[in-house]
Amino acid sequence: MNADDESAPTLAAPRGGASVAWGGAAPPAARRRFLGRVAASIAALSVGGCDRLSQTNWFPKMLGSAETLNGRLARAVTGHEAMAQEFPPADITPNFRSNGTAVPDNPRYAALAANGFRDYALEVTGLVAKPARFTLAELQSMPSRTQITRHDCVEGWSAIGQWQGARLSALLDVVQPARSARFVVFHCADPMEEGRTAPYYESIGMDDAYHVQTILAYALNGAPLPIKNGAPIRLRVERQLGYKHAKYVMRLELVESFVNIRGGQGGYWEDQGYQWYAGI
Repeated sequence: MNADDESAPTLAAPRGGASVAWGGAAPPAARRRFLGRVAASIAALSVGGCDRLSQTNWFPKMLGSAETLNGRLARAVTGHEAMAQEFPPADITPNFRSNGTAVPDNPRYAALAANGFRDYALEVTGLVAKPARFTLAELQSMPSRTQITRHDCVEGWSAIGQWQGARLSALLDVVQPARSARFVVFHCADPMEEGRTAPYYESIGMDDAYHVQTILAYALNGAPLPIKNGAPIRLRVERQLGYKHAKYVMRLELVESFVNIRGGQGGYWEDQGYQWYAGI
């Protein structure tokens, strides 16, 4: 663990298992009931995976309604600095399962993995004063944070893990975003379609980018991040659902809008109908 690592104190779990600390107040009852219906529908239909969920007509609409409500409530009730719930070590899930891709079908990635990611470099481009490339060692030397949080997947499962990683805010301080930068886009190594023409990508707003719990994780449960969980670097944006937590991150791009990026919705699943804001 780095000398400048900042480990947060454990927060008591609120009743009902909600994964956001609400400043002592429970989430609105209507919101809890709505999200409960979403979870129950997923479990009842036993749909196996994000890709199959996205192919239904009902799920993107239901998820979109829930996430629109989440976004409004998050901004109105919790504010920009609300913290996702953090857990004690005793609650850590022993085997943190893989969400999405387990091994990217990508020759470049395979070559990086073969030598332990010694040749890996995270590129930062777009609306920044100082475009840069960061080796894994350089990312590990940045101001970091360790946090034990819950991953909530739209497939209906959750797991608790201890994540350590560079604070995204520290990296942004180095590259100096332009005033016009509104989003950070994460370009990843895992192809999502045949021909490797559509690698996974995601994005977050600047409020989440500078949030204290938003990290570029390189360790899980005290060990180097496994490939199945996104090695060498994955995003942890703890106030949002699992599909926002991009794995196998290769490049960051700061942009003013998504209009010229793929489907224009800010993420691979968003291009399939999911909502951009996926607050828990």
